[in-house]
Amino acid sequence: MSLAKYTVLLSSLKMASATFLSRILGLVREQVMAAIFGASGFTDAYLVAFRIPNILRDLFAEGSFSPAFVPIFIEERIKDPARARSLLWSLFVLLFFLTGTLSLLIMYFAPELTRLFAPSFAALPQKFELTVMLLRIMSPFLVLISLAALFMGALNSLKIFFMPSIAPAFFNMVMIAAILFFPPLFEKRGLQPILSLGVGVILGGFLQMIIQLPLVIRKGYGPKGPIKPVSKLTNRIIKRIGIGTVGIAATQINVLVTTILATGTVVGAVSWLSYAFRLFQFPVGVFGVSIAGSNLVHFSDNWNEGKKDKAIELLQGSYILCLLVLCPAMALLLGLSSPTVHLIFERGLFDLQDTQMTAMALDFYLVGLPFYGLYKVFVPIFYTLNKPKTPVIISVISILLNIIFCILMVPHYGFKVLALGTSLSMLINSILQATFLKKDLDLSLSFFFNLRVLKIIFASVLAFICCYYLGQYFFIFSENFFLKVIKFCLLGLAGAGTYVILLFFLGEFSQLKKILR
Repeated sequence: MSLAKYTVLLSSLKMASATFLSRILGLVREQVMAAIFGASGFTDAYLVAFRIPNILRDLFAEGSFSPAFVPIFIEERIKDPARARSLLWSLFVLLFFLTGTLSLLIMYFAPELTRLFAPSFAALPQKFELTVMLLRIMSPFLVLISLAALFMGALNSLKIFFMPSIAPAFFNMVMIAAILFFPPLFEKRGLQPILSLGVGVILGGFLQMIIQLPLVIRKGYGPKGPIKPVSKLTNRIIKRIGIGTVGIAATQINVLVTTILATGTVVGAVSWLSYAFRLFQFPVGVFGVSIAGSNLVHFSDNWNEGKKDKAIELLQGSYILCLLVLCPAMALLLGLSSPTVHLIFERGLFDLQDTQMTAMALDFYLVGLPFYGLYKVFVPIFYTLNKPKTPVIISVISILLNIIFCILMVPHYGFKVLALGTSLSMLINSILQATFLKKDLDLSLSFFFNLRVLKIIFASVLAFICCYYLGQYFFIFSENFFLKVIKFCLLGLAGAGTYVILLFFLGEFSQLKKILR
């Protein structure tokens, strides 16, 4: 195994193991929320309110900020660690000021924002007021999650992956505790129990941020001057973020349109889509984001040191690794979508109809799973290549097509079209990104589409067929819960076994070993 590919694989495994725990806790959080609140008008109010600070979170945290910050921070760390340290805390002050100001504006304009994102709520005064109250409670989450993302980017740049990746697990633990223990306390005081989720978001966001700070300090990057919120380096990052803002704005217009369309269909549609997207995000978060995060750090390191061939080798390894895990994940979840939703969510106020509707949305989301993972891998590469405009233009194109598709189709086919539109958008996005990377890095077509990829697709299709038909025959929804869990695990193992055995007989194992050597 070459050192370059070993480092990416090891970093990905560290991130994936930590993210896996976090995602498991995230699913538990969704289970608890579904059991206690169901897919109701209350959860719709919470989800709409939470979506608004999440829009700006994409700008200042996981969206355009991280790809803009990490390559420049790595570049400065290689040149002068002291300057990198100063840059980190200069950005801390700048982010705190910007996101704090935006949080105050969200609080002030909460009614107007609620009317914008959920116009149909205006006809239901209680639901509208509840959404406004939740939005005001959760608006400071933007500050906390942005600073958490800053610390995560710095630690990843220092080749520390486990702790930043497990930090969201603390957020989920606080949320679970808030959902379980806060509602009775709120009811005693005459408050809506759903408000406990808003309080949990703030407490969880604070813990997610603060848990990373001791490690930042221990690595020699604690608070120290000179603090220059406005400098050449911060201006470079802000300029890149500014370019990325166009893409983020297009994304959020997409979120706005899909939210309006969802709230205009049936009660519960926002919740069904949200629960389905949580399940969809599980493999993306565990594998796609982990591979993309480690690839960004190692690709940037090698590219900035002039080792371009090594950087391209790392990119290809990450590309194949992404398909290798996300294609079978798509196949297994597609084959077992209804049993998955049934086992995870169907209890309490979450009933059979909720399971059917959520599973339907999940199926349409899953079509785009591999492309969503590739999108996560490709986007940061353009920032390292100092071509941040490219992914922005691509995002705008794919999102506009998605909006047009959804507006035309939702009146005829309902809320599930919104999930399909997301998948088609990711397909277009990843194809266009691959086209530009082929040109920018002088890659051959076989870099992206080759016999190895065809084998992965073929094995995944047969794994889906195995899971689906065995599931139809063996999985009985009315059986004992523990028996259903055992059958579900056996069905998953059958699908995974089919995939692995087919790769073995197709000679792919020997090829995969070459990737890791």
